[in-house]
Amino acid sequence: MPPVSYRFLLNEEAQLAVWFLTERGEVTSYAVVLLGRHQGEWSPVRVYDNAHGQNEVHRHTLKGGKQAAEPFHQGAAAEAMRAARDEVLAGYETMVEAWRR
Repeated sequence: MPPVSYRFLLNEEAQLAVWFLTERGEVTSYAVVLLGRHQGEWSPVRVYDNAHGQNEVHRHTLKGGKQAAEPFHQGAAAEAMRAARDEVLAGYETMVEAWRR
């Protein structure tokens, strides 16, 4: 199946982008990205994915860019994707504030 993706605005300064791929009805690959707006441009704030075979999160900062990956979730890709989405929805304002510092 082709990848599924969607985006939605959380507020004027944050949006959520989700991308995932399924095989036989199971999520096999995903990315959940919190984007923040700075000087009119959207940039990654947090990236949750399983691009390297593990569920990981990368924090980003305006000054330092992409930080080293940290383990995020020990479950299956679908579980980790939902957990990442829920984490972003619950804390995106704080995450964007930390990104700006």
